[in-house]
Amino acid sequence: MSEYQKYNGWTNYETWRVHLEIFDGSDCWWSTPDEVRHYAESVVIEDSERQLSLAESYALAFLQNVNWNEIWRALKGEAA
Repeated sequence: MSEYQKYNGWTNYETWRVHLEIFDGSDCWWSTPDEVRHYAESVVIEDSERQLSLAESYALAFLQNVNWNEIWRALKGEAA
């Protein structure tokens, strides 16, 4: 990935924004990047049993571009 595609030192805008808005200031209790992703998805969609709205489906598409490994390493205090 070329440097111009990065955003504020993160892989991309989506990764930066999810870290900022969902995880910034959080204590790391997640064991894997998948747990980080599942937590973020649960924050965005609180009730997975109902049909998704257009906004929620866009939000899930947005989350697919997030680098969950990078956020997980940052939460653990590791360098990106």
